[in-house]
Amino acid sequence: MTEQNNILKKILRGRSFKFGDDISTDLIAPGRYFHLRSDLSELAKHVLEDADMEFAGKVKPGDFIVAGRNFGLGSSREHAPAIIKLSGVGAVLAKSFARIFFRNSINIGLPVLICDTDRINDGDELEIDLAKGKIKNITKNIEIDFKALPEVMIKLLNDGGLVEHITKNKGFNL
Repeated sequence: MTEQNNILKKILRGRSFKFGDDISTDLIAPGRYFHLRSDLSELAKHVLEDADMEFAGKVKPGDFIVAGRNFGLGSSREHAPAIIKLSGVGAVLAKSFARIFFRNSINIGLPVLICDTDRINDGDELEIDLAKGKIKNITKNIEIDFKALPEVMIKLLNDGGLVEHITKNKGFNL
């Protein structure tokens, strides 16, 4: 991988989709589609359907979910972050995350960033620098800080998650 490619994977760009507090795994992956849990691509067509009926049809690769507190609360459905990632979401930004959802997201390679989301509106264009801990809200011409991700975390995320990282590196080599 060239240094240029490495730099590009630290910068994320996309449009924001704003949600409120307490977005549960039931809202992310509605229970009525439980029969699709073995076909995650099909289940991803219904991601966040109960919070925004049109989300799955509007989200484009690289876009961001922006939420309030306690994102991902509820059951430990590991397919909830997986279908968010499969839908093309580049990262989830929230004031706080449910612990299991946060861990599952990292394990599957979905960036989850804890930050103040009050100054981000639905539809804002964002640029996120994972290494510097900066969110540039291009729409509003403001910057929002978050705790920068360590290089080891960026590498794990770029590899696609924990399992992919271990497979690629024939062990846990960070």
